[in-house]
Amino acid sequence: MNISGLRERVAEARANQQSEAALRDWLEHRLPDLHPAIAPEPGEAATLLSFINAYIAQVPDILEAAEAVAEAAQLRTRLLPVLKVAEDFFLQPPALPADHQGMLALLDEAYLAHRLVEEVNDRYVMHGCGPLIPLGMTRANLIVHQLLGEPFSNELDVQVERTAQTLIPETLFEGEAFQAYKAQMGPETCRRLWDQWPCMSEELGVEIKWRAAA
Repeated sequence: MNISGLRERVAEARANQQSEAALRDWLEHRLPDLHPAIAPEPGEAATLLSFINAYIAQVPDILEAAEAVAEAAQLRTRLLPVLKVAEDFFLQPPALPADHQGMLALLDEAYLAHRLVEEVNDRYVMHGCGPLIPLGMTRANLIVHQLLGEPFSNELDVQVERTAQTLIPETLFEGEAFQAYKAQMGPETCRRLWDQWPCMSEELGVEIKWRAAA
């Protein structure tokens, strides 16, 4: 996997002051349309901007960690194709709106990558395993779904679901290999694997203060 290429792309976009300014302007226009539960208090848009930057920057880390865990769990050959697609979403993204450039384009691509990893995790849990990747990403992804707005975010979700159905078929969970994995990978084993990646245990949405809608 081209983890260094992912980090370089993030660094280049963040170093572009025009890209950062365009993202800030886009966010200011989006704030009035956000659900009250996630909209920041007046004057706190900087918190949401920090969240977006962290969400984007986390993609290389999460893919690097997932590859290492898949290797340790002897699942690399089955999971690497999925992780490569998540990488491609970031490095060679599908067609995006013409006005989504720079950091905003990276936000689209980060959402695709994070959602695909989340989909992998959900399918493992659904078939009786503990989380393959024990991250609290659902909340963060919901926030970005709201930020990107519908129907666009729904279209991205459809791309993720189609990819997951192709690369993670139901037959994967019926074979002897998965049953052997399921028997050996208890919660404690998963915890030990992820202890070497402490930054991944933090939920990216922690800085967003959910509040009840008025």
